[in-house]
Amino acid sequence: MAGPLAGLRIVEFAGIGPGPFCGMMLADHGAEVIRIDRASGGRGGSQPISNKDILARGRKSIALNLKEEQGIALARKLCASADGLIEGFRPGVMERLGLGPDALLADNPKLVYGRMTGWGQTGPYAPYAGHDINYIALAGALAHFGRAGGKPTPPINMVGDFGGGGMMLAFGMVSALLNVARGGEGQVIDAAMTDGTAVLMSMIHGMANQGVWREDLGANLLDTGAHFYDVYETADGKFVSIGSIEPQFYAELRARLGLGEDPDFDAQMNPAQWPALKDRLAAIFKSKTRAEWDEALEHTDVCYAPVLTMSEAREHPHIAARETFIDVADSPQPAPAPRYSGTATARPSPAPMPGDDSDAILRELGIGQADIAELREAGAVS
Repeated sequence: MAGPLAGLRIVEFAGIGPGPFCGMMLADHGAEVIRIDRASGGRGGSQPISNKDILARGRKSIALNLKEEQGIALARKLCASADGLIEGFRPGVMERLGLGPDALLADNPKLVYGRMTGWGQTGPYAPYAGHDINYIALAGALAHFGRAGGKPTPPINMVGDFGGGGMMLAFGMVSALLNVARGGEGQVIDAAMTDGTAVLMSMIHGMANQGVWREDLGANLLDTGAHFYDVYETADGKFVSIGSIEPQFYAELRARLGLGEDPDFDAQMNPAQWPALKDRLAAIFKSKTRAEWDEALEHTDVCYAPVLTMSEAREHPHIAARETFIDVADSPQPAPAPRYSGTATARPSPAPMPGDDSDAILRELGIGQADIAELREAGAVS
């Protein structure tokens, strides 16, 4: 394995969304991640089982029947050999399986036990179902995504599931693993998407504390309220993004759009003027195609970029030059990030099918082939 986490073993109980994203991040950066799949072959939820499943890349898979005592015993044995664990079930599920923190930390006091939920392990909402849209709504984020006069618009599931969820759990896992490496004991990480989403909103809360953020939708510097921080349609029905916040960048925007001497644009930070100035800019950007604006504004300090689809982004010269996307199993996908000067990461392997590595993992645990055959016959492993 390559990457700064090489040598660490993480056991991941199969799930969907933020848990697998955390596992992907750890695997991308060198950890050995062993996913425990269902012996029935299903993974739960609507996530397809395919080697093109990007969130499941870089893993090994063992398929266990956690409804059987032998399957539970194998899971427990595997966790005893691990540095960390990721699970994303509702509170209490792992305890009912006999795989809760008390049992597994007794087996392995150095284990970092990562728990990924939407509402957290405690609180009035903890026992109930939810999805990203609900978590970011309750955490006070969703109310601020959208345009003036419209309704809040979910930013797909980037904020709750991945930013406030899986990425926050990955950070917590690495922090706790570092603590163990420095002589500390294992512990439980309670990663709630509501908590993580609130943390992602820290700057906005800070601006509100200082009186420079209104709770009205689309009325602020960063939420499409300002004319110099927005998306504009072009003549060919495509879009460009402008983020000319700082005075020197705003001045360059004005100069390149022929507005340098227009007094209407002098009061950059006057919110009362923003709607009218936005209309002026909308008309200007509508006058040329996106390619023409690329020619005029790319490689300047205007703070400009074309708004690209996923497929367009893969072809852009800057993205291509940095090899931000790679092909794995004939499937384009983001390359591991960030990058390291001394412990470079390897190209991820395709996602395994459930149980692809069952025998090899069991042999690593010291279980002989005859015993493996018996476990298969009993339905404990597949």
